[in-house]
Amino acid sequence: PANDDVDLLKQLFPNVVTIKCRQNIGFARANNLGYRNATGEYLLFLNPDTKLHGPAVNIMLSATKALQDAAIVGCRLLNSDLSLQTSCVQKVPTIANQLLDVEILHHQWPGCRLWDISPLYREAIGPEKVEVISGACMLVKRSVFEQIGLFSEEYFMYADDIDLCWKAIQCGMANYFVGDATIIHYGGASSQRQEMNNWATIMKFRSVQTFCAKRRGAWYALLFRVTMGIAAAVRLVLIAAFLSIKEHAGKESAARVSLSKWTAVLKWAIGLDGVAAPVVNEF
Repeated sequence: PANDDVDLLKQLFPNVVTIKCRQNIGFARANNLGYRNATGEYLLFLNPDTKLHGPAVNIMLSATKALQDAAIVGCRLLNSDLSLQTSCVQKVPTIANQLLDVEILHHQWPGCRLWDISPLYREAIGPEKVEVISGACMLVKRSVFEQIGLFSEEYFMYADDIDLCWKAIQCGMANYFVGDATIIHYGGASSQRQEMNNWATIMKFRSVQTFCAKRRGAWYALLFRVTMGIAAAVRLVLIAAFLSIKEHAGKESAARVSLSKWTAVLKWAIGLDGVAAPVVNEF
C-alpha cells in the first residue's frame, strides 16, 4: 500500500501493528518481518489483492487445529470473475511439469501425477493433502513456521511459497487444501501492462531456477533453463504460424500476448532479458 494508506490504517485501527519499510524488501523478507512483529499462535499470510468470501479464515483455522500433522493450510482461490484459480494447488516444480505447464492440459487431466490439481474439482469432503499451497493465502501455526525455518529470503518473489511447503514436507509434516474455504484473488491487478507481466514472468522462471538449484542441484537448474529455452523457441514458432493464418484473426490479441510472454522467456533462457535482479537493501 501507499504511505498514506498505511498512515490511514494506523488512524482507523490504532491497535493493529503496522510496519512501513522505506523500500520493497520482497515477499519472503516482508512476511518474515511481519512474523517477527506478530504475537499470535497462528499466522495468516494473505496477499493484499484478496477478498474474503465467507468465513474462509475460520474454516482454515478449524482445519489447522484438527489436523495433527498440518504444516500449511490453504483454500480455494477464485479469480475476479469467480472462475477457479488453479494455482492454489501445485506440485513441487520439476522439469517435466514446468515443461507441460499448460492450462488446457490441467483442465483436461486434473489428476495427472505431474501436476495433480484434482482436489480442486472434487466436492469439498474435508482437507486434502497436497504438495504446495499458493502463497496468496497460507495459514500456519507459529511453532511450525519456526520449526521449518520461515520463508527463505534468497527469493525476492515467487517460489518462496514452494520452498516453504517443500521444507514442511521434509520435516515430516503435510500441507492441506481446504476446498470449502474460498478467497477471491485479484492476481495481477497492479500490473496490467504487458511489459510488467513479462517482468513477472521472468521473475517466476528465475525463482523456479533458484529453487531447482537449491533443492536439486546446479546441473538440474541449468537443464531446467535450457529446456525452458527450447520450449519457448518451439512455442514462438507455433504462435507465429498461428498468426499467419487469417482465419484466426479473432484470436490474434491473445496470441500476441503469448508471443510477448514466450519471447521474454526465451531471452531469459539465453541471458538476454535485460532485467536486473531486484536489489534488496536494509530497511
